[in-house]
Amino acid sequence: MAPPHGNETDARAPIRRPSRRSLLAGAAAFGALGATGCSRVAASASGAEGGDLLDRLRAQGVVRLGIAGEIPHGYIDKNGEVTGEGPELAKVIFKRLGVRRVQPVPTEFGSLIPGLNSQQFDIVSAGMYLTPERCAQVIFSDPDYQMLDAFVVRKGNPKGLHDYEDIVRKKAKFATGTGYAQIDHAVRAGYPRGDILIVPDQVAGLNAVESGRADVFAGTALTVREVVRKSRTTEATDAFATVVDGEKQVDGGGFAFRSNETRLRDAFNAELRKMKKSGEVHRILKPFGFTENEMTDLTAKELCGG
Repeated sequence: MAPPHGNETDARAPIRRPSRRSLLAGAAAFGALGATGCSRVAASASGAEGGDLLDRLRAQGVVRLGIAGEIPHGYIDKNGEVTGEGPELAKVIFKRLGVRRVQPVPTEFGSLIPGLNSQQFDIVSAGMYLTPERCAQVIFSDPDYQMLDAFVVRKGNPKGLHDYEDIVRKKAKFATGTGYAQIDHAVRAGYPRGDILIVPDQVAGLNAVESGRADVFAGTALTVREVVRKSRTTEATDAFATVVDGEKQVDGGGFAFRSNETRLRDAFNAELRKMKKSGEVHRILKPFGFTENEMTDLTAKELCGG
């Protein structure tokens, strides 16, 4: 996976967060929970202050990670093992918290928050951007990375699409993923929400551009670079920062927890901060294409809007 280009926006630059960010939309329906699921709901509702999930995870020795099959954030590799920046960080942190094993629960990106809140898994480990709307539904760790956007376009970028304003001005056919923050980025630039082609994931987005159903697919810079690697007809644009109210902004991704599980989130954050300080976070994320510029000291409070 290629490192960021030298002419990209400095991801460490100070930013001002907008008051409104993208809403996690398009939740898929879930099946009824079995008896085990019901007992988990009852345990969570029983109400120890700060939640009792950390104790339960330690007792059972396994934590279920909600992932969305998105490279490099959280996916199942060719050997059938869960990996990605989120799961690899989770493996280390939960081991230090006394939980020996992680178990992946794949789902569509738009189903991650509904699945978390309906007890389908214990945390979201999918590199999810922190936005005020999402923060109203779940609680987040501090972000483990910060990221710019990029586009999948046809080879040679025939329409000259380099940012969301280009898409609006040139009336390009725009696609992005279910629940992606890029939906709101495009809408804020003036693209009609109803005209956006929503696809399940980055592979479907690549297919849409290759087939001509879309002129451009938007995602995180790393996701876009990865998905076009073996494509003969498409390429990734340079990464760029979205502009809100005339100011460039950088997004940050982290782990999501049910709103009552503050004790687990705080314990997770404590380990994450130690790993940031020691440089261990970057050592774990580097094999997935993350550079020093994508490391961050941003906090959940900053990204959630106060």
